Amino acid sequence: MNRQLTSPWFSYLGKTDAVEREFIALSDIILFLRLYMRSIVGCVFVAMLLSWAYVTTTDSTYTATTQILIQPKIPQLLQQQAAEVNLSLDTAQVESQIAVMQSENIAQVVIDELGLTEDPVFTQPRKPTMKDRFTRLKAVVGGWLGSTSAEPGEDPPEVAADGQLTPFERARRTMWLLQGGLDVRRVGVSYAISITFSSPDPDLSAQIANAIASSFIEEQIETKAESARQGGRWLEIRLKELRTQMNEATQIAQEFRARHDYAIDRAGGAEEPGEPTLEELEANAETYRKMYESFLQAYTNSVTQQSYPVADARVLTPATPPLAPSAPRRKLFIAFGMVAGVMFGVGIAFLRSMLDATLRSPDQFGGGLGVECIAQLPPLGRRKGGDAVYDAVIRYPRSGLSEKLREVRTAISLADPSRPVRTLGITSCLPSDGKSFCAANLATLYAQCGVRTMLVDADLEHGVLTSRLAPPSRRYASEFPWKSTSDPDVLASAGGSFDLLVRDGATAKGLVDQKQMKAYLRETHYDMVIVDLPPLTSGGEHLVSAAALDAVLVVVEWGRTPTDMLADLSRTLHAGKANVIGALMTKARFVSTGKSAYRRRGTAC
Repeated sequence: MNRQLTSPWFSYLGKTDAVEREFIALSDIILFLRLYMRSIVGCVFVAMLLSWAYVTTTDSTYTATTQILIQPKIPQLLQQQAAEVNLSLDTAQVESQIAVMQSENIAQVVIDELGLTEDPVFTQPRKPTMKDRFTRLKAVVGGWLGSTSAEPGEDPPEVAADGQLTPFERARRTMWLLQGGLDVRRVGVSYAISITFSSPDPDLSAQIANAIASSFIEEQIETKAESARQGGRWLEIRLKELRTQMNEATQIAQEFRARHDYAIDRAGGAEEPGEPTLEELEANAETYRKMYESFLQAYTNSVTQQSYPVADARVLTPATPPLAPSAPRRKLFIAFGMVAGVMFGVGIAFLRSMLDATLRSPDQFGGGLGVECIAQLPPLGRRKGGDAVYDAVIRYPRSGLSEKLREVRTAISLADPSRPVRTLGITSCLPSDGKSFCAANLATLYAQCGVRTMLVDADLEHGVLTSRLAPPSRRYASEFPWKSTSDPDVLASAGGSFDLLVRDGATAKGLVDQKQMKAYLRETHYDMVIVDLPPLTSGGEHLVSAAALDAVLVVVEWGRTPTDMLADLSRTLHAGKANVIGALMTKARFVSTGKSAYRRRGTAC
């Protein structure tokens, strides 16, 4: 489904009132980038500068890694069997071991062993405050400039702040820092566990990683030893009970055998039916003996395990001090900042294009504006004087601006062959759009071709032609033999190529009025009269005299003249029956290759 493009930037893609586009061409994207390249480059520069400032003011972090292998425990009964035994640890068991490594018990052992609570390097904050970052950045810039900003002997702010903590707070903060820099993960689906620790000191990172691994193994050994001790104490008590019961059962069987009797009367020697037989007594004594031997063997194993406990884990690779910091990754971070800057810059540029209501392309003309763009005039440049050069076509005849103005002159001549343009009005929306500049240079071009030309300064409020082009000695046009006027308000321009009706003369003659403008133009004997009309901001009533001219040319400034203001000016001129032949776009940063009323280049008159 076709969608009509009505955004100010999308007007580059074609006529917004008559043409619908199904896609955006590569040339449209290139034009968009050229138009907003400064914004995009600025955003990229700021993003990279912020990234550089961040990595410069962030402490380097070093990560050390050690690996532990968890070995499944094989029961003693299975170890005695000759057949092959396959045991495995499930995920829950491995995760349980990881939880033990991350526990506060292991962490506290490492803290006490390495004295981390009193270590100033370990207890410093991992993330500097904004004030610290500005201080460090100032120190870096000062180092480039050959100055220093830090006073010798001054303690870092984080150390001074750390000294205000209570012992409990210091202990908890140390625990938090240790657990924050610790990372324990399972390696794939294996029984290997990777222990990594990050800190500002590479040696300290390796020491802590190895200390955690050693503490975990020692904790396993101590747990097994304590379990064996508890089991040994219970077995020892049980052995005493079984020994007593075994001796008592054996004694009863021996007494029964000594009497050669089938029953034993403990009360008085009387035999009663239902008492145990010799076989039963001997079986009972044998049972207690076997139970005693079994518990005695278990007690022996427990004592052995207490003496020689073996852990179910071992260190595969001990940690070594890293050679390079793991964070911040400077190149990656700056590259990320560049990408983020590009994305943000493009977003800002697109937002600017959507909110831009100014004229930037010939394709925005026509349709509702009621005027066509006949030429785009490139800027002359500040080095050449910019809009202050009212004879640019003479000073810089080969410039792009002069070539475009010649095209405009030719386009005016070919606008209506049946009715040649003898009187031309030039107006604009804003006083600074460059209408007076265009009027003076067009008058110069006509005069160069031998056309008797007069330039009328009819902008009574903002006119600058009189002050810029009137000769210092105020020489009148009648002083020149080739001039045919005796009007005291008509002066020879500073260059002498055309005549100039000054602003006071235009005011005295009432050229703002349509009838008086017609009457004055009938009395003139010039082949070409160019009138510098007031802008729209002076009021629509000052443009009624435009209807007395053969044609009117509208001047707009690239990227500054609002579209709605040009629409108002076009409606005002058409309502006054003025013949608007087209518009000129001045200071065009990018000259479009699209539509143009006259595209043939040349210098012929």
